[in-house]
Amino acid sequence: MTGHAFRLDLPERCTTSAIFASPHSGRDYPPDFLARTVLDPQSIRSSEDAYVDLLVRDAPLHGAPLLRALAPRAYVDLNRSVDELDPALIEGVRRAMPNPRISSGLGVIPRVVANGRAIYAGKLTKADAEARLTQVWRPYHSALQALLHDQHKRFGEAILFDMHSMPHEAIEGAGQRAGRIPEVVLGDRFGASANPEIMDRVEAAFVDAGLRTARNTPFAGAFIAQHYGRPSRRQHAIQIEIDRALYMNEATLEPLPHFPQVQEILSRVVAALAEIGRGQVRLAAE
Repeated sequence: MTGHAFRLDLPERCTTSAIFASPHSGRDYPPDFLARTVLDPQSIRSSEDAYVDLLVRDAPLHGAPLLRALAPRAYVDLNRSVDELDPALIEGVRRAMPNPRISSGLGVIPRVVANGRAIYAGKLTKADAEARLTQVWRPYHSALQALLHDQHKRFGEAILFDMHSMPHEAIEGAGQRAGRIPEVVLGDRFGASANPEIMDRVEAAFVDAGLRTARNTPFAGAFIAQHYGRPSRRQHAIQIEIDRALYMNEATLEPLPHFPQVQEILSRVVAALAEIGRGQVRLAAE
């Protein structure tokens, strides 16, 4: 199933309560957007979680749906609330309560890409912003909410694995302070968005694959984890950040030669995460 905003890959038979989603790996850049930005084609992609959707592409083979954004993060950030509009970018938007994401230019319609580089020379109209939200944000989140509802109805629970990638430099400092640089950061908003037992099993899946992990530092989970994670209702959301240096050249945005090997490792992890969804359902039935 494919729309302007997303692509949904469904398994032949859904066998797990797990859902995999990649909200920041979209790479369909609208021509009018590219014509408007002051950035070159390479720089505009610097906020993109490039190829994350390809790292977890085997999710349907393991019985789980995979929801992938098509529109890029620089166009609409799907891991922000629909009302996180930036008055410094969008005409007619009133200043609201202080919001560090908006203040830094990373609202739902971003003003900057990585390293604070401005996307536009001027402002956008509110009508332009609303059109993007209507065409991209709302369809993606409607699809995600429907998946969570369907999984919960089918299995009595839903586990969302919200897949992202992180710049290596973002974890280098935190890793050095902790004595080890993680390759994967798992975010459950410090226990607010997922059951601790599920988090333990998720971490074990990555550790068993030979990957170094950390929890909630420096990424604890943003809007998606906060909005959809409801452990008391057996609806769990875990943000998973993968070090980009593992599989791509961050300067050129090209996959590294060993990208297929990293894909294979992640396919095994995805299988283990899908199994968590089956295990939780069995526990609930006992």
